Amino acid sequence: MGVLVLGVGNPLLDISSKVPMDVLDKYEVKSGDIILAEDKHAGIYDELVEKYAPEYIAGGATQNSIRVCAWMLKAASRTGACAFAGCVGSDANGKKLQECAEAGGVEVAYQVDGETPTGVCAVLVDPSNERTLVTRLDAANNFKKDHLESPAVQKLIVSAKVIYSAGFFLTSGGPECTELLGAHCAEYGKRFCLNISAPFIAQFFGAQLDATLPHVDILFANETEAAALGEAKGWGSDVAAVALKVAALPKASGLFARAVVFTQGADATLVAYGGVVHKYNVPKLDKAKIVDTNGAGDAFVGGFLSRLILGEDFDACVKAGHFAARTIIQRSGCTVPDKCTYGSILGM
Repeated sequence: MGVLVLGVGNPLLDISSKVPMDVLDKYEVKSGDIILAEDKHAGIYDELVEKYAPEYIAGGATQNSIRVCAWMLKAASRTGACAFAGCVGSDANGKKLQECAEAGGVEVAYQVDGETPTGVCAVLVDPSNERTLVTRLDAANNFKKDHLESPAVQKLIVSAKVIYSAGFFLTSGGPECTELLGAHCAEYGKRFCLNISAPFIAQFFGAQLDATLPHVDILFANETEAAALGEAKGWGSDVAAVALKVAALPKASGLFARAVVFTQGADATLVAYGGVVHKYNVPKLDKAKIVDTNGAGDAFVGGFLSRLILGEDFDACVKAGHFAARTIIQRSGCTVPDKCTYGSILGM
C-alpha cells in the first residue's frame, strides 16, 4: 500500500538524562527553559553522554508527530505508512537518529550534510521532573529544496496522501519547500498540513507563514500560538474567532475547505471547518498522573493524522489526537509504550 503520510521538518536527536540542579547552574539555564544553544552550552551534550546515561529519542517536532502516528497505526494493524525527510550530519548521531526513527516504524529519507553535525537537543530532567531543552539545530538548518526533488523523496511524496510540517521548518527549509509540497498536494487532491508550533513563528516569520498558508488544508496550533497569530494579524486573541478567520483565508486548491485545529490543553479542542467552530471536550486526567506535558501537541497531531490517512472524519481524528496526547503526558519525553491499545478503548 506504501507510505500514507510524509513528514518534512527538522530532525533532532534528543539526548535525555536525569540530572542534578548543579548541571543547570553550570550551563546557566533555568528549569523549564526551551532555548537554542549558545557557545556556553557547547559541552552539555558530551557531559550527558559521559556522566548521565542518556536515553536517545528521535526528536524534532515534525518527526515526533510522525513517530506517534506510526505508533497509533499499530492499533489499526497498519505498518509502513509513515515516512520522514529532513537533514542530518554524516556522524554517529545521525546514525543513532535513523535507528531510533526506524525502530519506531518510520521510514526515513534524510539529506546528509557531510560538513555539519546532526542537530541535537539536550533534555535535562531535573529532580522536580521539569524538563529543560537546549537545542543545537546544526544540519537540520541546512535542508535544501533539491532533496525534495531527489528520487527517494519523490517516491514518498507521490505515495503519501497527507504531507505534514511543523512551523519550525519555515525557518530552515522555508516557503520554497512548503510551497513545493503544498502545490503537489493541491494538484493531486492530497492534504498539506502545517503546525504553527511556537508563538515566534507567527510573530517573526509572518511572511513565510503567509506564503505557505494558501496551500494549507489543515492548520494546527495550541491556544498560545493561535492568540499570537491573531494578534500579529490584528484579529485579536479570541481563539475561536482566529480559527474562523484562518479557515476563511484564500486557498490554492478548492478540493478541501481549510480546517483549523486549535488545542487548548485540558480545555476543549476547537475545529473550525465550513464556517463553524466545533468543540471537543478533552477527557479528564488526574493531575497526579501527569508526568510531562512537553510533546503533547506533537502527539495530538500524530494521533489526528493516524485517523485522517485512514479516511476517518474529524470527530475520529480529534478523539485519536486526545488519546495520543493523554498517553504522552503520562510519560517522560515524547515517548510511547511498546503497545498501542487505542483500538481496544475507542470509547475514550
